[in-house]
Amino acid sequence: MGQPLVFPHGVTIYNPEKCWSGYTIVPLINDGVLLFDMNGNEIRRWNMHAMPPKLLPGGYVMGLSGYRHPDYGMQDGVNLMEIDYDGNIVWEFDHFENIDDPGRDHRWMARQHHDYQREGNPVGYYVPGMDAKPLEGNTLILVHQTIRNPKISDKKLLDDAMIEVDWEGNILWKWSISDHFDELGFDEAAKNVLFRDPNMRSSDGGVGDYLHVNCMSYLGPNKWYDQGDMRFKPENIIFDCREANILAILDKETGKIVWRIGPDFNATPELKKLGWIIGQHHFHMIPKGLPGEGNLMVFDNGGWGGYGVPNPAAPIGAKNAHRDYSRVLEFNPITLEIVWKVTPKELGHAIPTDASKFYSPYVSSAQRLPNGNTLITEGSDGRLIEVTPDHEIVWEWISPYYTHNEKGPKNNMIYRAYRYPYSYVPQEPTPVEVEIKPIDNVTYRVPGAGAFGAKKIIDIPGTLPYYQDVALCVATDDEEDVTKREKVFQVDTSFFKPVTISTWNDEVLKVKDKPVLVLFGAERCTHCKALHPVLEEALKEEYEGQYEIRYVDVDANQDLVDTCHIGGIPVVAIFKNGEEVQRFNGEKDYDDLCDILDKPLA
Repeated sequence: MGQPLVFPHGVTIYNPEKCWSGYTIVPLINDGVLLFDMNGNEIRRWNMHAMPPKLLPGGYVMGLSGYRHPDYGMQDGVNLMEIDYDGNIVWEFDHFENIDDPGRDHRWMARQHHDYQREGNPVGYYVPGMDAKPLEGNTLILVHQTIRNPKISDKKLLDDAMIEVDWEGNILWKWSISDHFDELGFDEAAKNVLFRDPNMRSSDGGVGDYLHVNCMSYLGPNKWYDQGDMRFKPENIIFDCREANILAILDKETGKIVWRIGPDFNATPELKKLGWIIGQHHFHMIPKGLPGEGNLMVFDNGGWGGYGVPNPAAPIGAKNAHRDYSRVLEFNPITLEIVWKVTPKELGHAIPTDASKFYSPYVSSAQRLPNGNTLITEGSDGRLIEVTPDHEIVWEWISPYYTHNEKGPKNNMIYRAYRYPYSYVPQEPTPVEVEIKPIDNVTYRVPGAGAFGAKKIIDIPGTLPYYQDVALCVATDDEEDVTKREKVFQVDTSFFKPVTISTWNDEVLKVKDKPVLVLFGAERCTHCKALHPVLEEALKEEYEGQYEIRYVDVDANQDLVDTCHIGGIPVVAIFKNGEEVQRFNGEKDYDDLCDILDKPLA
């Protein structure tokens, strides 16, 4: 749908009474790392790289010096480092791999990408009582390694690994995801596609970025482990695979994957209800001490991802899952029930017609704040919003920093933002905060533009009112989700005896002494409401005792709907000796109904 050519940048909305105030730190696309306050005052900018930047108590910042040349590297950070507030390096790690790129880099590199965690804090964002250690402690780092594994593909692969290093840079622990390929849940169709095209990228002469792990954090203390579930040990590590639509937890002690959803979100009824998570970022467990603690949170990007059976959008089966909008999900790791979410609908947009108004197909994140709000990075368009539990946007910031390239597309992408308390930067005075009320976009005009409102309005005789709900060219999800509509009548279940898939054979197919009439309907259906009393009257007045009478609630019995090939409702099907002998659908008047009901009795 596109953006307008003119729109404000910086902070556009700020409600101090409803926000959790602090400094926000963001990685800019071509201008380093920026720290700013709630009003958007830019406090400090460091000319460094970061994926992502993190603020530690005392004004310390973590990031990196730069990246391996793209001829050979794919988001390979040369190091991971920590600086003090004035930019002095206080810690650095680069000794993961000795790089010797012909004509390019010859040095030790960390090959860090996407995420890391410093001891003391499990997730990288602010948690009361769990501060990352600024001048000591171990660091968990997500790194790349280049491998060949014919079990996965005959192509060169970019593999993801995790390492834990001490303050001196010694590697204490390492885990490689390729060693656990059989634990990732790929079916044969997915393995076949992945083998042939493991998401090939042009770097390093062609390399398959086959999983693309983009987040990694400790679970930290949590109620599930306190209740005895060993899958959720505090030291266990949660991560995801963006290209494969996989979200998982590994046991740090054994190295085994002990919890996983995806890559197939049709595998169980619980996963179907959760819905397909596609191309996700920033998957983590909400830490203890924050609202929603123990639930899992993820920015479900949508867009494209996965391997499997080909479809029109994925002719060879690569990137075979698609959705053109994003979701932020908070869900229970045991039941997979969604606890809270943000989709275009919660932000006031129709799906699918306006779904792109909340859509970031790459990067992005979500941070739970101490007051229960959620800081969301809608990263592809450089937008940050703070959202209340009731889905009110109480703060918004649009990045004014765009790519510097003279040719090609320009963007203000933000990988991931974090919010921290003002006390984390004692070098600065506490900012004075000023409310920023939303602009009335309808009446706002740039200089020289005409004012809102026609010079004269002409009323046309016979013009009908403008209705609130106007049918669009395509059905919205509200229209499609008919099972959640309000009931318009009540089926007399004392007369129309309910049946399910478990009682179908005994109650319908095995009945021998008389025909069985089955009404397929739903109490939300206006046509069922019209048929029901007429059918009941006819069966009681004209055909008393001549039929066994049954009812199937189509919303609660999808298996029977599929088995009996039920399309629209209402449908009445009549069975004799286990065989269907007659069927009709829709509303009928009394006489027509009797003509139909006579035939099976002849």
